[in-house]
Amino acid sequence: MHGPDFMRSAGLRRRYWARASVGWETFRRARPGPAHIALARLEASGVVTQIITQNVDGLHRAAASHRIIELHGALSEVCCLACGAIEARDAVHARTVRANSAWIATAGMAPDGDADIAEDAIAAFSPPVCSSCGGDLRPRVVFFGENVPRAVVDAAFECVDGAEALLVAGTSLAVFSGYRFLRRAAERGIPIAIVNRGPVRGEERAAIKIEGSTGEVLSRVAARLA
Repeated sequence: MHGPDFMRSAGLRRRYWARASVGWETFRRARPGPAHIALARLEASGVVTQIITQNVDGLHRAAASHRIIELHGALSEVCCLACGAIEARDAVHARTVRANSAWIATAGMAPDGDADIAEDAIAAFSPPVCSSCGGDLRPRVVFFGENVPRAVVDAAFECVDGAEALLVAGTSLAVFSGYRFLRRAAERGIPIAIVNRGPVRGEERAAIKIEGSTGEVLSRVAARLA
């Protein structure tokens, strides 16, 4: 979803909420994998002092990590475009289902878990509104075409600057919002370790790179250090 278009177009907002309302139950059932659990164990033992994630799925929190910076926000929260109020996605979803129960019953799911909805059916959907002021809503995430809030970037830079080492795990760093932290660590002489299958932007600056599953590798690291 392109952020500026979402903000300008009521039709796109209706389309987003229609598809997301059908797909939310599948999304919210996702559970942490071995990598999430390993990082939580490493945090609990003091080895990992901060997690900076580009993901919006909330799985690090579900795995019991606490020191997390979510660069792109979290799908589990919704904010009002008019008054700025923040509300839990589950509460908004419950209201949306009540208002569209018959409509949702007729919508189908695609094989990848996304909602498969005909365009002409979307017009009949009633999108959720803010419980405080009745304003339009959006998920509390950074869409394409939007910038990560400056305060979030600064907090992440501060964590990198104070770290003894930077671990890059499970990402190609193709998007600049994550790559900038590898570059920052390299500029300051902070050792960089990478665990990923496939190429990673800036990997030539790393002290070590392990080609492998983040779940398998980090679980072994946690078994030794946590």
